[in-house]
Amino acid sequence: MDYKEYKALVDQIKIGKQLPDSIYVHNSSLSGIPEKLTTITIKIADLLKISDDAWNIVKFNKRDFKLSLLSYPTFESYAYPALDHSFTINLAKLSVREASYKESINPPILHRKETFVSDDYPLREEFCGITKEGESIGLYENTRTIGFKQSWERLISKKGHLLDERGRLQPKAAISTLIAPDSDTPVEIARHKTAIDRNQLSAPMQLLARHGYLNGDTSILDYGCGKGDDLTELEAHGIDCIGWDPAHRPDTDLINSDIVNLGFVLNVIEDRTERDLTLQRAWEYADKLLIVSVMVAGESHIRQFQPYKDGIITTINTFQKYYSQPEIRSYLESTLGQSAIAVGQGIFILFKDKLEEQMFLLERQHVTRDWKQLSQRERRSANKDISTETINKHQALFDDFWSTTLDLGRIPANNEFEYSDQLRRVAGSHLKAFQALNEQYGTSLFKEAQEARQNDLLVYFALGLFDKREAYNHMPDSLKRDIKVFFKSISDAQDQARTILFSVGKPEVIQDACVSAHSQIKCGEYTDGHSFTFHKDYLNSMPAVLRIYIGCAIQLYGDIDEIHLIKAHIRSGKVSLMRYKGWEKDIPLLIERIKIKLREQDIDFFDYIGAYDPTPLLNKAIYK
Repeated sequence: MDYKEYKALVDQIKIGKQLPDSIYVHNSSLSGIPEKLTTITIKIADLLKISDDAWNIVKFNKRDFKLSLLSYPTFESYAYPALDHSFTINLAKLSVREASYKESINPPILHRKETFVSDDYPLREEFCGITKEGESIGLYENTRTIGFKQSWERLISKKGHLLDERGRLQPKAAISTLIAPDSDTPVEIARHKTAIDRNQLSAPMQLLARHGYLNGDTSILDYGCGKGDDLTELEAHGIDCIGWDPAHRPDTDLINSDIVNLGFVLNVIEDRTERDLTLQRAWEYADKLLIVSVMVAGESHIRQFQPYKDGIITTINTFQKYYSQPEIRSYLESTLGQSAIAVGQGIFILFKDKLEEQMFLLERQHVTRDWKQLSQRERRSANKDISTETINKHQALFDDFWSTTLDLGRIPANNEFEYSDQLRRVAGSHLKAFQALNEQYGTSLFKEAQEARQNDLLVYFALGLFDKREAYNHMPDSLKRDIKVFFKSISDAQDQARTILFSVGKPEVIQDACVSAHSQIKCGEYTDGHSFTFHKDYLNSMPAVLRIYIGCAIQLYGDIDEIHLIKAHIRSGKVSLMRYKGWEKDIPLLIERIKIKLREQDIDFFDYIGAYDPTPLLNKAIYK
């Protein structure tokens, strides 16, 4: 079936919820749509191993060659059911993007359930009654703002109603006794007290610096800047930056900037709708990227405080909404409809510039290796076109070129080598310079560089597949060159990456990779059949399959700059990260352990500061 036929069949559907760009049909009513469309839908679900109980609504796109299988588990039992899971299928590529809303505090919801089902559906009359209740108090006057749970519930509250346990409308007075006295009772929140004094850059700003975004080439808007300590430091370094804060800098003229920082703002806003709008406004002001940071804490910490709405009241009468890592990621992606990249605990980057996003992700897997030491070997006779004397005379120039070549694993394009004009005047071309140097240093070194770079690219593509990223419409020129040199095509690169990605779910594959890595680096702690623990500095020296296994975990957690040891669990699908105090000492102390559960895509944090005695690392020497 091609798109033209698909669209013609979709245009024939007369049942279901009809929207301008899509049609929603309950699975009980598939007999009422064209038979071929039903057959295709069921076959695709079977092919992708999506079980019958994993969806109950199918969404047919009118403008794209796509359909979605949606799961609303409470479709029959709750008045306005929330989306639990979705599978969006690209029919042209037969690829699927899966999304979970289980942890989302603001999932999409359904209204007018009677429109999704046929006239003979047993509960249709009840569904019609639910819709009439909503119409009677004016809930459908502006349908553009009611698609998500939080805005829907806020609207209902404004209309003087609340939802009971079945999602049915009740006047507030009728169910006031069902509300916990301390959960939603209005409280005067002292938001201005949440701003803190800093004597160094905040965590998200430090991350931006580590990734090269504070070099003066980008403009920055600090949206919710508090007292402006970050701005003071940035301005001192000549960086183009402005800050706005409702309490401390309310008069700043807001303008679009390359980078918008929304640092520890969402977690202090007690109103859910205002929280959503703040995030959306910050995104609107970003030209390249938005970096968002929130407070992350476990249940044991949260229980110390008075609950209020979906957060707590602190001892100084401020509001705090503590998130888990999966929860904040889900919230950002569901609210903005963009992929969020974890770069730290509670810190995520969302890219508006998709070329910039690709360059960022590529750079994360582009390992800078020390080829200089390896290349300092006795030189062979020179190429006939370029004499040894010429190379010796311009040694610094040729060394820079050779280093760039080894770094890329291929001959650099003219715009990829800073001194290209000078080199071409001396050597004639990049190719001639490469041939001369390859002859002098030997082909084995360049082949090693090629293999290393190809592994970097396979890790990049595999992690993109793990993160279920949509295919980019445009790629950076450097990536196009990489694909041309190292693979037959982009599909070939993705197929190879997919094969490796699927293999990381096999314990025997991980065990073999751990054994190989342990033998290669000759340090770390390997426990047969259980785990391999090593220092993070060795990660990029590992076999590609182990880098991908651990990389999937890091995708969920963020950057590991402050981590010291990594533990790959062989059979449980887990990766542990350990941070120590006094690592430079003979016996450092464990102060934090992060356990990332790949199968559940969840993270457990264990803090060993305070009531606990930090565990000493007595065998540090084996990790050197």
